[in-house]
Amino acid sequence: MPTRVSAAADLERELLTAKDFLEWIEPGRHADLIDGEIFMHSPVSIRHADLLNFVDRLLGSYIDRHLLGSLYREVVAVRLSGRNVFMPDLAFYRAGRESAIRETHITEAPNLVVEVLSPRTADRDIGPKFAEYEEHGVQEYWILDPETLAHRFYRASGEELVEYAYGENRITSSVVPGFFLKRQWLDPATLPRIDTAITTIEGGS
Repeated sequence: MPTRVSAAADLERELLTAKDFLEWIEPGRHADLIDGEIFMHSPVSIRHADLLNFVDRLLGSYIDRHLLGSLYREVVAVRLSGRNVFMPDLAFYRAGRESAIRETHITEAPNLVVEVLSPRTADRDIGPKFAEYEEHGVQEYWILDPETLAHRFYRASGEELVEYAYGENRITSSVVPGFFLKRQWLDPATLPRIDTAITTIEGGS
């Protein structure tokens, strides 16, 4: 049952638990529960969709070829804590973590999270969601901006997510063995073919 909180008599709010949220969410309804509050996902730009589709297909193809684990799109809910349930744009779980996967959600933090920014969600992706991913042990967090192309990449160092590959063209993953991106690939206006990018990755160049 939601918890009612207020700072004044006319400022009452309801804070949901993860259980409340998971009972409320249904197919076709995309939202995050952040500190007990529901934030609905909005329709995205074509640039956003194209960039997300590219990374999804490229990363997914590589993971499948090497039997590395499972990659999920934003339709899968990830329960991080009692009042935080996110639906990341992409969430990668290494092979061997199947015990965290339930029928309707996943109970543990991903090894890798990819979020593509949009104007209405950017503050949450780089603010409270960043902090929650960090606290619950996400090992890599990629934040991609389809408009400014100011992509940022973070890797766990101790208890913190620390930026890496700043200004570099080649972004190597420590979570997905052998996988890397080239920054020049991440412009929605000039996305390369998936097979071409896979060939480049497999060749290590």
